[in-house]
Amino acid sequence: MKTALFAALAALAATSVAAAPEKYTLDPAHSQVMFTYEHLGYSTTFNMFAGWEGDIMFDAEDPAASTVDVSIPLNALYTGWEKRFEHIMGEEFFGAKDGDMVTFKSTSIEVTGDDDAIITGDLTLNGVTKSVQLETEMNQKGTHPMAGKEWLGFDAETRILRSDFNLGKFAPNVSDELDVKISIEAGKAE
Repeated sequence: MKTALFAALAALAATSVAAAPEKYTLDPAHSQVMFTYEHLGYSTTFNMFAGWEGDIMFDAEDPAASTVDVSIPLNALYTGWEKRFEHIMGEEFFGAKDGDMVTFKSTSIEVTGDDDAIITGDLTLNGVTKSVQLETEMNQKGTHPMAGKEWLGFDAETRILRSDFNLGKFAPNVSDELDVKISIEAGKAE
């Protein structure tokens, strides 16, 4: 299905006039970032960001020319336990203030397969900006059955080090590495 979709898009691109990238807006109800870390060797702790916003400028003819720009309010972090949330937002980690954001802005996209790409971009977290690579898979592109408009869906994953963003307290007892999984949906902008 995915291979056929990309083949059809490539054939359409070869026979049509070049089109500009089209804007898609993230669906905050169906876009999440989940990250995990090991806690003292006893457990794996799960946390999630949801309710974020952003845009994808999607170029169906040349996916490598697409761009991604997202913002996530830091206080949208869900830990599942209020005291852990307060600890992470406190002075040992973020020292969070209202309005603090996590942002990602793509700098390049390398198409690696019919539905796969590596999206490189600048991740800004805790006031520090570092380049990260997201291994990305397009799940689907088509008409959303309820919204009645064009829709995109992607999954991605990466691994980052907390210490790269001045958040390395208690490492290595609490793992420095965060395994990050992302799933997003985006609808074509009006």
